[in-house]
Amino acid sequence: MSVAEILKNRTQTGFSIEILPPLKGKNLNKVFADLDKLVEHKPLFVNITTHHSEPVYMAAGDDGNLRKVFVRKRPGTVAVAAAIRHRYNIPTVPHIICMGFSPEETEYVLIDLNFLGVTDLLVLRGDTDKETLVPREASHKFAIDLIQQVNDFNNGKSIDGSLFEKPDVPFSYGVAGYPEKHSEAPNLETDIQRLKAKVDMGAQYVVTQLFYDNDHFYRFRDKAHAAGINVPIIPGLKPLSKKKQLSILPSVFNTEIPQPLVQQVEAAKDDSESRKIGTDWLFRQSEDLKAHGVPCIHYYTLGAVDMVCDVVKNLF
Repeated sequence: MSVAEILKNRTQTGFSIEILPPLKGKNLNKVFADLDKLVEHKPLFVNITTHHSEPVYMAAGDDGNLRKVFVRKRPGTVAVAAAIRHRYNIPTVPHIICMGFSPEETEYVLIDLNFLGVTDLLVLRGDTDKETLVPREASHKFAIDLIQQVNDFNNGKSIDGSLFEKPDVPFSYGVAGYPEKHSEAPNLETDIQRLKAKVDMGAQYVVTQLFYDNDHFYRFRDKAHAAGINVPIIPGLKPLSKKKQLSILPSVFNTEIPQPLVQQVEAAKDDSESRKIGTDWLFRQSEDLKAHGVPCIHYYTLGAVDMVCDVVKNLF
């Protein structure tokens, strides 16, 4: 059953999680250890992020000169998705992104996923503020272009226009939504119209960017429904675990942190106390979203697996 079908048939709120592939040179032991804590609470699905190559500077010789090389710090998204699916028998959703990947590379990823029976995707543009090995002009520019490639693949059409046998099970996919609007959008209404275009092309659900004020989500959801977006909209939450995140998260994710949470975290004597405050806020956010009947709550777990565990074991 696809993630879209799972969400469509939900009568009670469930939860899902997002993880990162391990750093290059690391094995999956830490990933499995974290998932072992979470899967006992029965997440509906697991998302796995994708990362393009980034420049790093390495010593070129004894003279101290540096040379720029491109490294994928977290490769293995396809393999991780297959490993998790095999180990836990749970739907896995690899991210497919525009930036840093040519359409040809994306096609090979789709072929591999099709062979492995991993047929759920989250289709995203990806970060645009980092230099990548693949020039931007060689990548799809927007997520909607990537959606077209996935649709063509489902219909048996290659990126070069040649035809092939359609996959037995077509890819089903979701897309991203931004309750406080995308940082590059002129306003929320325009952003929602762009989202509707993706849904009209075949996106079957929406997973939102993180937020800390549920009112932003409810306003976004109401506007999306009014615009004719009738697919499930899943709120995305990330625990606030460290005091320094008060300045990092708003700039990175274009999100507003409510003043009551800011005041509590600023008054915390250390990060241990910050985590307790963040866990309580996450629980109350989740409890309120569940009371409002969302089909699923999506947790971004990076660096906060135990905080998410503390919430889901008491709520689901």
